[in-house]
Amino acid sequence: MSGMIGEVAALLTAFCWSFNSVVFTLAGRRVGSVTVNALRLWIAVPALLLVHGLLFGTPFPFAIEPARLLWLGASGVVGFVVGDAMLFESFLLIGPRLAMLLALLVPVFGAALAWVFLGETLQPLEIAAILLTIGGIAWVVAEGNAGGAAPPARHYGRGIWLAIGGAVGQAVGLLFSRQGLAGGYSAISATLVRVSVAAVVLALAGLARGTLRRHLAGLKDRKALLEISAGALTGPALGVILSLVAIAHASIGVASTLMSLTPVLLLPVSHFLFRERISPRAIAGTMAALMGVVLLFLT
Repeated sequence: MSGMIGEVAALLTAFCWSFNSVVFTLAGRRVGSVTVNALRLWIAVPALLLVHGLLFGTPFPFAIEPARLLWLGASGVVGFVVGDAMLFESFLLIGPRLAMLLALLVPVFGAALAWVFLGETLQPLEIAAILLTIGGIAWVVAEGNAGGAAPPARHYGRGIWLAIGGAVGQAVGLLFSRQGLAGGYSAISATLVRVSVAAVVLALAGLARGTLRRHLAGLKDRKALLEISAGALTGPALGVILSLVAIAHASIGVASTLMSLTPVLLLPVSHFLFRERISPRAIAGTMAALMGVVLLFLT
């Protein structure tokens, strides 16, 4: 079993992302997606400070270089503030299953951005993998509002575009993170910086817009607070740590593939918890998109 620690960690990461999307959807229905996005970061920061202190002897990487801080801070704002805000709103409009399926576009957008801005070349097999991923997702999306307890049709298009926007935000955030991680910088320290900067930006935005009190009022909803806390601890804290263990003990291709299983894991959850009708077409399209991601990571 010790030889499979990376694979097990990657699979547990996928379960963490699946759990996150479910609890954040449930909490968002109670207090709103914007409040969920703010509170989960404010809750995650103390947990990450504790983890960083235990591992490195200091709660925060105070010696970080200004340029690295700029890249990681920008990554946190684009990824956690902008990207996740759109993703969480899409959870409420189209459900976590479809929103997380569209999140498979993150590596696609990431590969495209790396090609444009970093000069990385795309091989024919990589292009085929991207087309397969986009095709599988498009096939599911084109099916429309499949029925059951799915969101009203009038929200469908907006939810799709928000999920795509969230994927773009995540891809840009990862591109900035890559610059911030240059030179072998600690991924745990980088995560703490990204989350901390995003949390501060959300707090300042709440003060400027007069919504901070409303966000903090969400703490009074005990059920929502429990859901957000569980998601915060299993996401930016436990999920990130597990993903680092996975990458350290398994090949990038295998680890990334297993961590991308979230849309598949959410198929039964969406059916039984959210009462969605999961069609054979949705299952086939999800599997096709996942195969595209597998090829993209393995090439």
